[in-house]
Amino acid sequence: MQAKEEDVSLGANKFPERQAIGTAAQTEEKDYKEPPLAPFFEPGELVSWSFYRAGIAEFVATFLFLYITILTVMGVVSAKTKCSTVGIQGIAWSFGGMIFALVYCTAGISGGHINPAVTFGLFLARKLSLPRALYYMVMQCLGAICGAGVVKGFKRSIYMANNGGTNSVSPGYSKGDGLGAEIVGTFVLVYTVFSATDAKRSARDSHVPILAPLPIGFAVFLVHLATIPITGTGINPARSLGAAIIYNRDHAWDDQWIFWVGPFIGAALAAFYHQVVIRAIPFKSRS
Repeated sequence: MQAKEEDVSLGANKFPERQAIGTAAQTEEKDYKEPPLAPFFEPGELVSWSFYRAGIAEFVATFLFLYITILTVMGVVSAKTKCSTVGIQGIAWSFGGMIFALVYCTAGISGGHINPAVTFGLFLARKLSLPRALYYMVMQCLGAICGAGVVKGFKRSIYMANNGGTNSVSPGYSKGDGLGAEIVGTFVLVYTVFSATDAKRSARDSHVPILAPLPIGFAVFLVHLATIPITGTGINPARSLGAAIIYNRDHAWDDQWIFWVGPFIGAALAAFYHQVVIRAIPFKSRS
């Protein structure tokens, strides 16, 4: 018997994709068109007001994010008894809740990244151009520096006496532990971002109401609960850099590389997993 010719153009997707059992599988398939990839460099956007407006939105959002969250941290660590404060759970809610609110406010303007690791992951997935990605990262870092600076301005003595909300590897953990915690924590966050904003999922499950900022904020909350005891939870290089620059003591810089390398590795892994494994986009036919 002559073997049938393999459809190599479809690769991993030569067999029909099956939906999981559930409500989505019981509805008719929605029309869906794969959104085009963002160009690597688009000169036209550099003269567009929407480009600069998006960067301003990222700056303001990251400023507010650091302002609220670092103030919350200061309130907890400076108290004589933790029972009189919101505690670690409150800190986690502060970070997660602010991400939920700020992503909701800025998603329609800049995409609501508020995190260089998120921007990096989306860039790898070709969701935005290189100039936009770099511009976002710069504005996020500037916003974080300003947000931490305002908190320090309220009460310098309390701020400096309590490490200024900086990230570092806690005693009893190695630098490898801290790096691993940052990689996995950022993977959880960026994978949630990809899943919550997936256009195909929105088309397929349009009957299921979902507010994308909610799972993203909840992911941040859960990661903080898990990793605050290990690194104070970075998963956001701008947040770690802003606090370190304003606090500016040697031990704040000792582990700073962990809070850049870890989140960027985690974001890259999340982008690869979602785009290549889950969505299998490189194997799909472009016809």
